[in-house]
Amino acid sequence: MCMMIGCMLSVIVHAQSVYTIRGYVRDSVTGESLIGASIQLQPSATGTVTNHYGFYSISLPAGRYTLYAVVPGYHVDSLTIVLMHDVWLDIQLMPLHYTAQEVTIVSRAHDQVKSTEVSRISLPIQEVKSLPVIAGEVDVLKTMQMLPGVQASEGNTGLYVRGGNADQNLILLDEAPVYNTGHLFGFFSIFNADAIKNVTLIKGGIPANYGGRLSSVIDISMKDGNNQQFHGEGGIGLIASRLSLEGPIQKNKSSFMLAARRTYVDVLVKPFVSKSSSFYGSGYYFYDLNAKLNERFSDRDRLYLSTYLGRDVFHFRSSGSSFQASIPWGNTTATLRWNHVFNARMFANTSLIYNDYRFSFGATQNNFTVGLNSGIHDWNLKTDVDDYLNPHHHLQFGYNYIFHTFQPSTASGRSDTASFKPANPMKKYAHEAAVYLLDDMQVGERWGLNAGLRYSLFQQVGPYIRVQSDGNGHDDSIYYHRLQPVKTYMQLEPRLIARFTLNSHASLKASITRTAQYIHLVSNSGTTLPTDLWVPSTYRVKPQTSWEYTLGYFLNLHDVWEASFEIYDRQMNHQIEFAEGYTPSLEDPENSFVFGKGWSYGSELFIHKQKGKFTGWLSYTLSWTWRRFPALNNGAKYPARFDRRHDLDIVLNYRFNDRWHFSADFVFATGNAVTIPDRFYLMEGTLTQAYTRINGYRMKPYNRLDIAAVYTPKPKNHRFHHSWMFSIYNVYSRLNPYFIYFDQTGGLLQGNLKIQAKQVSLFPIIPSVTWNFSF
Repeated sequence: MCMMIGCMLSVIVHAQSVYTIRGYVRDSVTGESLIGASIQLQPSATGTVTNHYGFYSISLPAGRYTLYAVVPGYHVDSLTIVLMHDVWLDIQLMPLHYTAQEVTIVSRAHDQVKSTEVSRISLPIQEVKSLPVIAGEVDVLKTMQMLPGVQASEGNTGLYVRGGNADQNLILLDEAPVYNTGHLFGFFSIFNADAIKNVTLIKGGIPANYGGRLSSVIDISMKDGNNQQFHGEGGIGLIASRLSLEGPIQKNKSSFMLAARRTYVDVLVKPFVSKSSSFYGSGYYFYDLNAKLNERFSDRDRLYLSTYLGRDVFHFRSSGSSFQASIPWGNTTATLRWNHVFNARMFANTSLIYNDYRFSFGATQNNFTVGLNSGIHDWNLKTDVDDYLNPHHHLQFGYNYIFHTFQPSTASGRSDTASFKPANPMKKYAHEAAVYLLDDMQVGERWGLNAGLRYSLFQQVGPYIRVQSDGNGHDDSIYYHRLQPVKTYMQLEPRLIARFTLNSHASLKASITRTAQYIHLVSNSGTTLPTDLWVPSTYRVKPQTSWEYTLGYFLNLHDVWEASFEIYDRQMNHQIEFAEGYTPSLEDPENSFVFGKGWSYGSELFIHKQKGKFTGWLSYTLSWTWRRFPALNNGAKYPARFDRRHDLDIVLNYRFNDRWHFSADFVFATGNAVTIPDRFYLMEGTLTQAYTRINGYRMKPYNRLDIAAVYTPKPKNHRFHHSWMFSIYNVYSRLNPYFIYFDQTGGLLQGNLKIQAKQVSLFPIIPSVTWNFSF
């Protein structure tokens, strides 16, 4: 009798006990960790997703379960688990293209319908690589421009998300902020697709673990490196070539990745420029270098070191004079990360990050030399902790500290033995720090909440000289010593996302998000140029803040189609522009700033087909974006430059067979709002332009069709594969407006003065061929 009671108690204790399954989800061919893999357990109908490092943890009562691991582009893995104790389970998934067997279909509705994520889109890098591209250069940011809520213009990698400016996007490369994303003055992005594993855009409902920008987060992860076998890939295109190598240092334990890209237009053009030409010896090129090492010390500890170096270099040498000029600019980033698993539920990552952006101009003529330098560099320390309390609570908390150094345009010069170098180059220094806490929770069967709070602080510190004026022409200078506080700002940033599940295929979601931004890119042009300046919040320049409200309907149909419809409203305060009539100078630029507010509202439709021979998406945005500055446009509101009423993007992919793959995209958008003179008049014999409204004129609508075909010959051996990509950019050679200028012919005295507006367009039809290979 006692034995029977003991056995019954043992069964009851086991039934009431809760155990944890945790581990990593990895690619079985490369060993790469898989971000955002969906882990589902039946019959409990619970699940989770892997974090940024492929780690997952889920706690369940003792029992028998079937576990499914689901990632787009991979075979579904299913395992039967009898859970009687904590289990460490690493899951290896096989890419679809490695086998020809039937694919098991398991619902991924958890990802979009049941998650508490809103306004988030992840793009597999292989889908990005399959799209038509200009001059054969795959561009992650240009693909982002074809998503709902994202505005851009031709020849510019800047993104304008839901009414925000280009600087209001937090762009991360392996957690390192990137301050300038463009090569060739913005025509190409700095991201080499061969070095990238995953790209995620968050344009609303930004969770509390992200901060420092108003509009969006673009989180780009580099490949870890193949820890199973040596592998290489590359390509030769019309303007650039690239090569990436990766492989194990010690199989299953450590690996490396190295990727390089360089343009060679300067090399190809040089033989055709005669020595008598004034441009002989001049040229332009850009290059990128990505590198990454990682070491797994144990199942609990792993170390990563990644770096990026990119430069644009323009040099001019006049054959007819002694004048020479060199203009290099670019980014450098380095990230050292340590992953540690504390116990069955808790995962932590600590990162030490360095990033630097510099622009330089140097010119020499005879014995005179002049230089101009500007930039920003940071040291960044952060820790993020995941605590998987139970299937209904995923707790995240952490901190972030950054020390900023801002260098505005600083001039120096030398003539013979005399030299000029400012003793105080107007450098500015600042601390930026934040702590956050968020809980991703399931409340009952239908409700889900992602509630977070972020507390941020920004403090400008010395050395710094602040000039005060008494209004009577007398100025007083206040000197701040090194690290002495000049001005401190603090912000509380609540974040809330709520989800209500309608059924297994549909849900409603709403979010309220407050964000603050303490550093600012102030531009005097419509594009993100390397000469634009990053400036901190100071005694005069207040932080930008924003409130955003989002409501959306999310639908998953047969695990083939995903659709969403969202409406949003965003209010932005303390926006910054240059004053009317501003001309660049070497003075502190904040003396020329004016301040106002902005707002944007609209709706977004996104339909995405992810499976089958035919895939692609349709994206449509209807939006309004406004600005109001008391010191501009007579205080009246005006449309932002990238205010577009309509924006339609259609992307199609069709895999005909194993050898041929076709793709196309079509873009239609309302024309940009621009400021042009509305009348001309004579003043003291000089023809003068007059402006009455900012952005009061609309350029013609933008539209373009691109097509591409990829031919993959049957490989002669299993070690070397190659393909040809044929693409046509702007198939019908639409001359889309880039900017408008006024041409003047004749003269007043002759009585035949004629002023005519003319349009400048960038790209007509551009065919290209790229040879890609892997081994």
